[in-house]
Amino acid sequence: MKNYFFILGMTIGFIGFAPAQEIATNAIGLRLGSGDGFGSEISYQRKLEKLNRIEGNLGWSNSTDFDAIKLTGIYQWVWNIDEGFNWYAGPGAGIVTWNSTNNNSGTFLFISGNVGIEYGFSIPLLISLDFRPEIGGNDYYNDHFNSNLALALKYKF
Repeated sequence: MKNYFFILGMTIGFIGFAPAQEIATNAIGLRLGSGDGFGSEISYQRKLEKLNRIEGNLGWSNSTDFDAIKLTGIYQWVWNIDEGFNWYAGPGAGIVTWNSTNNNSGTFLFISGNVGIEYGFSIPLLISLDFRPEIGGNDYYNDHFNSNLALALKYKF
C-alpha cells in the first residue's frame, strides 16, 4: 500500500511540470452528485498559485432516514489538457455530523481524494465532473468508505 501511494505521489509530481493554462481566481456554484445522501453541495474554489487551488464544499442532507451536514476541504493541482480543458487531483479532509431516525447520531472526521476534469467557457462558467473517495466515519459509513461522482456548475470570477 505504501508503494502505491509513493508511485501515485511521484506520478503527480512529474506531471506537475507540464504547462497549464490560467485557472480562475475564484469560482462558486453547486456540486451535484451521489454518495450516502449528499446529492448537493455548495462549492467554492480559490486559486493559490498558477497550478494550485483549494476547494471547500458544504453539503447537507434531509432525508427520511437521516439528517446530516458535511464540510469538505480539498487541495488541488490543476493541469491543462487542451484550451479550456483541465484535469485536477488532490487530497482533502472533512467533517460530518448526522442524526438518524432510529436515535443514532455522531460526528466524525474523514480523509478524501479528488480527481476530475473541467471546462472553462469564455463566459464566466466552469463545468466539471469529478470523483471523490472518502475514508473515515462511524455508523454513518457502514464500511468506513464512501465515494461519489459529481457534476459541478460554477460561476468564475
